[in-house]
Amino acid sequence: MKKLFAILLSVCMVIGLLTGCGGSDSNPSDASGSKKTFVFGDTTFNAENEEPNVNPHYAYAGWACIRYGVGETLFKINDSMELEPWIAASYELEDELTWKITLKDNVCFSNGKVCDAAAVKACMEHLVEVHDRARGDLMIDTMESDGLTLTIKTSVPAPSLLNYLSEPYGCIIDMEAGITEDGIVVGTGPYVPVELQTDDHLNLVKNENYWDGEVKIDEITVRTISDGDTLALALQSGEIDAAYGMAYASYPLFENANYTFSSTQTSRSFYCQMNYTSPVIQDEAVRRAVAMGIDKEGFVNTLLSGYGYVGTGAFPDTVAFGGASLTAETYDPEGAKAVLEAAGWMDSDGDGIREKDGQKLVIRWLSYPSRQELPLLAESAQAALKDIGIQLDLNVTADHNSIVKDQSAWDIYVGANVNSGLGDPTNFFSTHCLDASTKNRGSYHSDRLEELAAALNGTFDSNERARIAIEMQQTLLDDNAFVFCSFLRMSMISKASVTGLTAHPCDFYELTAALDINP
Repeated sequence: MKKLFAILLSVCMVIGLLTGCGGSDSNPSDASGSKKTFVFGDTTFNAENEEPNVNPHYAYAGWACIRYGVGETLFKINDSMELEPWIAASYELEDELTWKITLKDNVCFSNGKVCDAAAVKACMEHLVEVHDRARGDLMIDTMESDGLTLTIKTSVPAPSLLNYLSEPYGCIIDMEAGITEDGIVVGTGPYVPVELQTDDHLNLVKNENYWDGEVKIDEITVRTISDGDTLALALQSGEIDAAYGMAYASYPLFENANYTFSSTQTSRSFYCQMNYTSPVIQDEAVRRAVAMGIDKEGFVNTLLSGYGYVGTGAFPDTVAFGGASLTAETYDPEGAKAVLEAAGWMDSDGDGIREKDGQKLVIRWLSYPSRQELPLLAESAQAALKDIGIQLDLNVTADHNSIVKDQSAWDIYVGANVNSGLGDPTNFFSTHCLDASTKNRGSYHSDRLEELAAALNGTFDSNERARIAIEMQQTLLDDNAFVFCSFLRMSMISKASVTGLTAHPCDFYELTAALDINP
């Protein structure tokens, strides 16, 4: 009898646990009782973008984890690009080093396990152990868990800690469940990954234990379709229900009542990063001429069909620390020619390419094709710079991540990055521009920038942080260390029967519990 009573008690506790975590008792997806399925085509879900799987503790795979509804973070960025709790319920800054975070009491993982402070602590400990970027961003010294309360002490004041906890690598996963060899994890989101093949597809099913509302779609397939024309054909033929990363030239095909566009301005910047170990890039005149020689307006208005915004600094004008008051080089081909001639770069042999001390002015441009804007930018820059006497040798390749590590193999790296997706300026600088940055690919160094970064990371005042961030951008522009060409107006295109698929300005959130598809 005692054993029977113990068994019954255990069963009751499990039932109570699942109820507390929001276990779903909803009906099947539509009136007929059949399953609802959804197929999503995405050009960017691939190893080329350091997203081979949905394990947020690997490189940039956290983007796939959060975008496809597998994982959720302690905090999130709302539609106004402001920070708000997500898995967390509240927080308190006890002193400049100590953050006390209280979790919501109804969140569980997709396997039914309660997402308490101990589980979050285990996840964060593994993250900072294996993820260099997260370790440098978060600056965690110690963590303590007590029920639903997580206390984090940082090694230095960390005004951006909560913003970094909304970064995709911060998706909370169940470390007791582990991470499979193919990068599948157990998260708290509305969908559960069940099968994954890198560069091909990801299969998801509805999370029956989802804590935050009814999940309407039973099964989802995310298909990696890196070619824009193939993506357009797949949506036209009905093979997929929605698409991310469609080529702009294909947009007119879907501007009718059969399809829906969801678009928004983002801080995803298409930028040029100079390699300061390259002799030709070390020439200040060459960097300035490149900045003056790229036709940003033509790129946005002609090649992107207006689906973008000309860039000045690292951040768009829509944020407090944006580029409205910044001064950058503007498109001026004649001025660029004068700058080069004054520095001794002449076209002595009349072949259209300048030379100096017997060296041709040839710049090796390294980029990648999965962001369909980048090949267009490469071709635009090649034509524009040729007019001022610079030969641009293009290498737009999926192998860019390995090539960029060899600084002797390139002069300018051109990529795409969400520069203020966390609602805070720190992330861009700490990742790309400083001595300790993991993505300072060209070994750029500025004493002034290092000083400003220390000041930015030492103040909690939002107005002062914005002022410092603007000065930091101006420092980069004065050195022509970066050229910020444009910002993305991102769009997802879906069948008209799809609802709840909404473009977000931080470009993180895509497949949510609100997603639905009507017969």
